[in-house]
This record gives sequence, structure tokens and C-alpha cells, in this order.
Amino acid sequence: MPTIPVQNQSDYNIIIEPGLLRRCGAQIRPLTKAARALIISDSNVAPLYGQTVADSLEAAGFAVSLHVFPAGEERKNIQTVSTMLEACCEAGLSRSDLIVALGGGVCGDLSGFTAAVYLRGIDFVQIPTTLLSQIDSSVGGKTGCDLPAGKNLAGAFHNPRLVLIDPYVLSSLPDRYFRDGLGEAVKYGCIFSEPLFERLERENPKDFLPQLIETCVTLKRDVVERDFMESGERMLLNFGHTLGHAIERHHNYTTVSHGEAVGMGMVAVTRAAEAAGLTPAGTAGRIAGCLEKLGLPVESGLSPARLSALAGLDKKRRGGLIHLVLLKGLGEAFVHPLETDHLTAFIAGGLQ
Repeated sequence: MPTIPVQNQSDYNIIIEPGLLRRCGAQIRPLTKAARALIISDSNVAPLYGQTVADSLEAAGFAVSLHVFPAGEERKNIQTVSTMLEACCEAGLSRSDLIVALGGGVCGDLSGFTAAVYLRGIDFVQIPTTLLSQIDSSVGGKTGCDLPAGKNLAGAFHNPRLVLIDPYVLSSLPDRYFRDGLGEAVKYGCIFSEPLFERLERENPKDFLPQLIETCVTLKRDVVERDFMESGERMLLNFGHTLGHAIERHHNYTTVSHGEAVGMGMVAVTRAAEAAGLTPAGTAGRIAGCLEKLGLPVESGLSPARLSALAGLDKKRRGGLIHLVLLKGLGEAFVHPLETDHLTAFIAGGLQ
């Protein structure tokens, strides 16, 4: 399995290899002189893999502590970050020590944000355990938490020292959370790779899972290298997210998962773009068909006014504009600035 180098603000490697959890200490030790390592994990993942990672780190000479927080998207808040910072203090972490994020996207985002602000910045390593975090959130250095006003409104750009992706851990994922990651995989096909999209249309992703992970990671790596601070091309990765975040917020980040919400957001915004003559007719239908084939929902049931009101709080809003990512066609995306006052009508156009 490959090692994918990332070169931007600080260089690091993404290693994809079955069985990496048992060897994570040996992979991390050459990168750091840290004496202590704090594993941060959630209540779902820690019982499965916490001891394996702790044993490997201890064998590599680290003094290991473990902090476990309650699982769930609703825990992605500043209060959870506060408990993680306290855990860093209790573990006696110095500026030369490190955090190991063991879990899905919520764990990685929160742990990375904690690493970015503790002692004004310490090292961290990502060990993502969900498909969504392996192909998307663990790559690129975006960390943060949600605020009551919206998703990911507090955060920092803070690269990991290393990302270790072990495909074996996906065997323990409930089916719903495996499908959740497929929503982001479809996104990559929509914005960058029509061949990837077509393969997801035709085949069972479990039949080409290692290649799927490598393809998505490489696509994101390439964008992050060119636009680390999300000032241009990296914004394309937000396809489906403006409305998806609105859907998540409507459900208080509980009953609808991130990948499900992004899928619904991709369909809704593409229907609107088709109605406005910005995207070829039939594109939304293909996206919806692919998502349904993969077991993902495509209809949010929310009114254009409700979606617009919630989307207006999204961090991609700048001044009086909101920046929507739309498709010129499958595999090619662009950013479309829209006045926020026109967003309700734009969304409604796709429902007519």
C-alpha cells in the first residue's frame, strides 16, 4: 500500500496499509523526540482500538495517557475542546510532546484543534477509523469545532505530523457509517473525477476499497498542496456542504450524519444550478441515482426558506455573498458567488 507525501506549510506523509494500528508506535517514533503521547478517542472507538494503539506507543518508548470523550457529532463543541485541553494538562504534555487522534472526523477535528491551541501548538498524529475521516477530514490540516451559530465556526489550520490509515478498521464500522463516508467519495467524483463517479455508479465500493481510499486521498492531497488556506481551489471541496451543513444544523447534528447531509446538499444545489442554466440537465438525477444505489438519502424535506436561513450562517458566507460550489459537469466544479438575499429563490428554482 502507498505512502502519499503532502507538501505545503509543513510536510507530512499519509501511509495507507492494513495492520498499521499495531505498528503505529514504530511509524511515529522516528518523527519526534516526544516523551509523552496523549491518545484522544471517543467512547465508540477507544474500547475497540485504544489498547492496541497504547501498547504500540509504549513499545516505542512513549509514556501514554488516554482521554475518552462521548461519541457523537453533537459533542463537536468548545466544551469538549476544553475537556481535551484539561486532559493535556493532566497528562503533563510539554511543547515537545504529542497528541494521537484515534477516531473519526469529529475526533480528528477536535484533537487537531486542541493540538493547535495547547501551548500555542504541539504535534499531533491522525489515525482515522471511519471511511469519511480516512478519505477526507484527516487530510489537509483543517481542525475545529462547531458553535451554536453553525458548523466549524471555530478552528485553525494545523497540519498533522503523520496520517496513518489502516483499512482493516473499517470492518468494525456499522453499515450506516460506512455509507456516510461514501457521500464524500461521491463528492470527489462529482468535482474532480468523472471516472471515479462512474465506478461508484457501477460497482460495489467494498470491491475496490483500497483504491477508493488512495484515489480520494490523492485528489485531496493535490488540492491542499496548491491551496492550503482555502483561498481558491480548495473551496471546491465544499460541494454540497453549504446546504449539507444547513441540514445538519436543522437536525442538531444528531439524526442526520455528515455524509448523508452532504449527499442531500449536492442533489439540492445541483437541481438549483440546473434550473438556473449553470449545470447540464440530468446531472442532479445521476448524482441522486448514485447516492440511492449506495444507500444514501437524497431528499432533506426542508423548505427553500429554511435551507436558506440556515445556510446564511455558513462560514463560506463573505459579506453579502455566499459562495456555492456548482458543477460545469461531472468531474468539473466551479465557485458561484450569490447574494444571500437571492439564495431562497435559487434553491426554490430547483424544486419547480
